[in-house]
Amino acid sequence: MSQTNKLKIFNDPIYGFITIPNSFIYDLIQHPYFQRLRRISQMGMSYLVYPGAHHTRFHHALGCMHIMQKAVQTLRFKGVEISNEEENALYIAILLHDIGHGPFSHAMEHSIVEEIHHEELSLLFMEQLNKEFDGKLSLAIKVFKGEYHRKFMLQLISSQLDMDRMDYLKRDSFYSGVAEGNINSERLIQMMNVEDDVLVIEEKGIYSVEKFLVARRLMYWQAYLHKTSVVAELILTKILKRAKELVHKGVSVEASVPFKYFLENKVTLTEFDEQILQKFSYLDDYDVLSAIKSWQFHQDKVLSKLCTMIINRDLLKINMFDDKPNKELITNYRNKLMTLNNLTEKESEYFVFKGNLKNQAYNKEGEPIRILKKDKTIEDVVEASDQLHLKALSKPVTKYFVCFPKQILES
Repeated sequence: MSQTNKLKIFNDPIYGFITIPNSFIYDLIQHPYFQRLRRISQMGMSYLVYPGAHHTRFHHALGCMHIMQKAVQTLRFKGVEISNEEENALYIAILLHDIGHGPFSHAMEHSIVEEIHHEELSLLFMEQLNKEFDGKLSLAIKVFKGEYHRKFMLQLISSQLDMDRMDYLKRDSFYSGVAEGNINSERLIQMMNVEDDVLVIEEKGIYSVEKFLVARRLMYWQAYLHKTSVVAELILTKILKRAKELVHKGVSVEASVPFKYFLENKVTLTEFDEQILQKFSYLDDYDVLSAIKSWQFHQDKVLSKLCTMIINRDLLKINMFDDKPNKELITNYRNKLMTLNNLTEKESEYFVFKGNLKNQAYNKEGEPIRILKKDKTIEDVVEASDQLHLKALSKPVTKYFVCFPKQILES
């Protein structure tokens, strides 16, 4: 009987060839839970602004694994002992770190499944895979949960300078065409080291870290928090909210079997058993998009209108403010809309609403990015840098917005 060659190679537009390190990683990639990531977009609705931003979580997960391989090579070269079991655990943890994302990634994080973070779902998937693969993911789960005694391993997976951020900045910059997000991940990895069990960047790599933080700030304002992406994602969450409301009133809403289950049921983390996890694993962008295509012809005018906006990219207008908008503005807009379209006050709330966006490139309260000085002392990058703008990058910037239909201004 012929054996499958499990040491495949992927051709990636960012890094060139990505190799699968061993046959177990191949089996994880082949699993339906992981293959589902091919159908989950990485940047949510950003393709409505940047037409090239159609890449998926599958691309991203493989990219993270690839640069984790480079990080392990670099650290071993510098004398950091990493056993084969630890190496494999790092590859598994980074490969599966986003496996819990639902359709359109962050856009619908608290819409389909309420009050559950994607990382909690990633952990549930990993635990289920651990059962299926006879405990081979146990160490990876320990590292992912921060329970392993070697602290730097968690920092490689989840910190302010982890493999996840290094890949998504470079990848999202490439696919969206926002050149400001392009970072030198190769140099950052070459400058990594471990001192007193924590991840550090050698002093000569400080400018690469500064570039990384500036790139992150610019990518947030230009791509992730671009006002058109934001309004499209907000409309998407309003569509889900309306569909759930109609379902609970007994109104028929067409949807795929797994999607319908989550529209009809509110599931908390404690109720997320094996069967519900399986149902969630059948959900992807296509369930949501095909439902939206169908719902644009629904008898409910709110659901129909919101869905048509997404399908035809005829979105709500979004105005940005430096300060909180006053309540009178919202009330006036809603009253006008109710008169123009014969809507109830509750219905008008789906079309006129406010919110805020926060951008903080570096969080001084969180796990710091540590710079290893030549005299072997360790300093937070903000203190080690001679650039004043890094201190500014650690301050959160908040912008406020109001969304409303364009016809309000036209009438």
